[in-house]
Amino acid sequence: MNGIGALLGQRIRRDRLQVAMWTIGTALLAFFASVGVAESYGTTQDRTSLLAAAIANPVILLFRGLPSGADEGAFITFLILPWLCLLAAFMSTFLAVRHTRGDEEAGRAEMLAATPASRFSPVIATIVHGTLSNVLLAILVATGFIAAGLGPAGSILAGAATGSVGFVFLGVGLIASQLFRTSRAANAVSVWTLLALFLAAGIGNALGTPSDDLQRIDSSALTWLSPFGWAENTRPFAENNALPLALAAAVALTLIAGAVLAQSARDLGESFIAERAGRVEASGALSTPIALAWRLSRGAVVGWAVGGLVVGALSTSLASIVAEVGSTNPTVEAMLEQIAGAGNIEQGTVTIFFTMLGVLAACAAVQTVCRARQEESQGTAEMLLATPVHRVRWLAGYLLIGFVAIVAVVGAGAIGAALGIGGQAVNGEGGDFALMRDVAVVGGGQIAAASVFLVVTALIFVALPRATIALGWTLVLLGMVLGLFGPLFGFPAWLTDLSPVGIAPLIEGDTVDARGLWWLLGATTVGAVGSLGLMRRRELATGG
Repeated sequence: MNGIGALLGQRIRRDRLQVAMWTIGTALLAFFASVGVAESYGTTQDRTSLLAAAIANPVILLFRGLPSGADEGAFITFLILPWLCLLAAFMSTFLAVRHTRGDEEAGRAEMLAATPASRFSPVIATIVHGTLSNVLLAILVATGFIAAGLGPAGSILAGAATGSVGFVFLGVGLIASQLFRTSRAANAVSVWTLLALFLAAGIGNALGTPSDDLQRIDSSALTWLSPFGWAENTRPFAENNALPLALAAAVALTLIAGAVLAQSARDLGESFIAERAGRVEASGALSTPIALAWRLSRGAVVGWAVGGLVVGALSTSLASIVAEVGSTNPTVEAMLEQIAGAGNIEQGTVTIFFTMLGVLAACAAVQTVCRARQEESQGTAEMLLATPVHRVRWLAGYLLIGFVAIVAVVGAGAIGAALGIGGQAVNGEGGDFALMRDVAVVGGGQIAAASVFLVVTALIFVALPRATIALGWTLVLLGMVLGLFGPLFGFPAWLTDLSPVGIAPLIEGDTVDARGLWWLLGATTVGAVGSLGLMRRRELATGG
């Protein structure tokens, strides 16, 4: 096992900024969310009312944690713990893929294999690095809860639960890196696995058995298939049950052991799932840089668009249900107004779902720019730019495809919204097609918001190419937290207004609140022009 110490030091040095951003940012979210929720729901009656409404309307549980009582700590973890775990999972999967399959693609693993270091040394160093990062994350999250005034026992357990989910997804990323030949495929499979398990935990909670007083839910069996469900069933500040963490540790160790065994059974650069063979000759559709960018990105765009279709369908099909609950529960109505503004409850529901859709569109855009960075770091862009293709034209192609991805995701969401309304009409449940005006306004605003993420990531790509992937995804997650949950957590207006998705236009009754539309359009224009202008003089930056 030669060289593990040196490799570990290299990984820590290489990731020092990224890991610091993920861990400190997650801890700050825990702290500010705790403070904000304590101010917004300061009385037991407020918390009891919201929990009863959430349990009576299981859809809310798809995007929240497991209800464990109205005590302040338990209520805070009900609202925020799944999202802390989500951040830990993203950090861990990206870390695992970057230092395994990513290094093999970049040729660094081959150079290490030419030294006396063992072939297991890189993966062992990555496992230790990922474990230490999740331990640090757990400690900082616990510190954030304690600093917000919550009890130490529950805070430590909440931090440990967050870190345990990250530990499991470290194993998921390592396994994906063994199965697939490219880091792009490994990252894509890891992220979709993550989102599927996150949704499984939410559905499992929604299908659970509520208590008679509607303050607690016993999860269904589906929740126990998800690491997020294991974390939630620790029930910090309520039962403080650490046993589910043993299950997370066992699964994580099994995945990690499987990755180590797989490493020993394959050749360097190979994978267990072979890539599909390409054509001998390219079709005429690949005759331009834009066509090539589309060919490389179309699978991801289609995947995000399918997610947009589902979110759009939920936005209208559930709007009447949420409106019915909100009309009889002032706490739910106030919560929707905090997030969505002053429109009616159905408009607020559409706004909330389409704000989530804007986040999905931003993810599609950021992934497109990250694809350009991967082409550059792997050397394939250099071969393309050795032809008469200008580097500005090359980057412009990815920006165009990124914008197409944004429109595709939001457009799919609008189609889903129309299908949701049509389904209600067919079933005799009404179906208010007037909501499509709200869909058009809010969807258009989220196109503008997601475009800001597109050009900001492009600016990072031009100015700090090696930080493109880490900073691009970090900004999307930060924008989601501030824009979607900032008002609910009581964040100050100036802070939530920093998120493009938080200042996008929305409907308030019969009027349109343009809010920050001109700022969004201005920022998009400046970012696009600036990134293309700076690209003219920028040298290629190969390597990760």
